[in-house]
Amino acid sequence: MSVIEIQAKMQIPDSKPVSVVINAPEAGFRPEKWAMVLAHGAGNDMNHSMLANLAEGLAAQGHLVMRFNFPYREEGKKRPDGQKTLEKAWIAAFKYLKNHPHFRPQNMIAAGKSMGGRVASQLQASGAIDPKRMIFYGFPLHAPGKKDEPRSSHFKDINVPTLFFAGTRDSLCDLDALQKNLVQLPLEPALEIVEGGDHSFKLPKNADRDRQSVQDELLEKTIAWLDRPIG
Repeated sequence: MSVIEIQAKMQIPDSKPVSVVINAPEAGFRPEKWAMVLAHGAGNDMNHSMLANLAEGLAAQGHLVMRFNFPYREEGKKRPDGQKTLEKAWIAAFKYLKNHPHFRPQNMIAAGKSMGGRVASQLQASGAIDPKRMIFYGFPLHAPGKKDEPRSSHFKDINVPTLFFAGTRDSLCDLDALQKNLVQLPLEPALEIVEGGDHSFKLPKNADRDRQSVQDELLEKTIAWLDRPIG
């Protein structure tokens, strides 16, 4: 299925407008399909190759995906915004797609890479956004070397189906620690493990597969989970 790309600007309270990109099926989006807001991580922006691959691949399956820049990246800065600004941006993005006059989606998903996913998880747990499902691509569970200090106190309040992708070499998400903390979630989560992947799912130089194959795996497993009836 062919895909179209729509570029726009989105207003955020107390901040300058930020860029958004919407990927949609060229034949038209059916409101009952999934509509995903996909947020970037701290060290990249909405044009990261993994996020672009996911957005284009999902749109080719009939879904709708919107990526956006947090204000600091829109301004070309490297240091992330404060928590309140990150939350305002996420809420604005969620509302922007949910209330889009052309698409009017019925089934919203909140997803993100690292920081982008963490902020979304906190917002869903507090009731600030109301997605039907959530996906985390490399959840930043703890600081490097501090797997015994997980940032998971809000997991118990995430009351929607979730999918976690985790690499076996992720310095911000020890796999054993993640599995121990996932039991806090009210609904049993799905967990997909990328063998040899680091926090960005990069593989060692001597790996027998390339970066694109990993990105394609993330896409394929995301699609399979979205197609699965839950609840």
